[in-house]
Amino acid sequence: MKNPQTSVKSASLAVTNAVFISRSIRHSLRNVEALVMAVVLPIMLMLLFTYVFGGAIDPGGNYVNYVVPGIILLCAGFGSSSTAVDVAEDMTNGIIDRFRTMPIKSLGVITGHVAASLVRNLIATGVVIGVALLVGFRPTAAGLEWIAAACLIALFILAFTWLYAAIGLVAGSPAAASGYGFALLFLPYLSSAFVPTDTMPAWLQGVAENQPITPVIEAIRGLLTGAPAHDQIWKAALWCMLILLVSMLWSMWTFRRKAGRR
Repeated sequence: MKNPQTSVKSASLAVTNAVFISRSIRHSLRNVEALVMAVVLPIMLMLLFTYVFGGAIDPGGNYVNYVVPGIILLCAGFGSSSTAVDVAEDMTNGIIDRFRTMPIKSLGVITGHVAASLVRNLIATGVVIGVALLVGFRPTAAGLEWIAAACLIALFILAFTWLYAAIGLVAGSPAAASGYGFALLFLPYLSSAFVPTDTMPAWLQGVAENQPITPVIEAIRGLLTGAPAHDQIWKAALWCMLILLVSMLWSMWTFRRKAGRR
């Protein structure tokens, strides 16, 4: 007599990912406070730097065009950081053990969090850009430049979301994941997001100019406002792809080590 367990077919990868993405999106919609804060906090910072510090930094009134690309990445960072907490919660509340008993690829739970975060953050970024236009942001980008900027922003969000997912996997608790992820949110402040790097002390310029955030910001700034971008676009894309590759491999290795191979 055939064992009934042997006749159970595993769900396809596409179906598994679709289910987990739907699950993560529903969780995002239920967590309204986190969704709102991911948008409101970058907007508050943009208004602060534009109206409080902008006049001192750029008396000509063009500071908003300089600061918006940095705020866009700051928004993406805030939104992506919640992925670390979501993944850590799944890894510590026992749900992964339940998924392992089902005929599915349980790694899809991480893919679901990443995909939902990408969608959530792209929407939040659109809102931030809309508010920036209301406060005086005047991009000069044509259609292809907008498309290139959008693709670069999406690649940045995807790369850092996978990085936050890896942090959530290695963290011992959601609180620890939040703490580790928070450290990455300081990177935009050590870049050209708010002031040119040549205004920084010499020792800090080396840090600011050789970390991944600066070329991404300069590339977006060049695409949207016509500022000199030189080779920053290619540097930004390479940085994002490198972070994405390392983070995905790190996530898959850590997940299999902690949760088994199913």
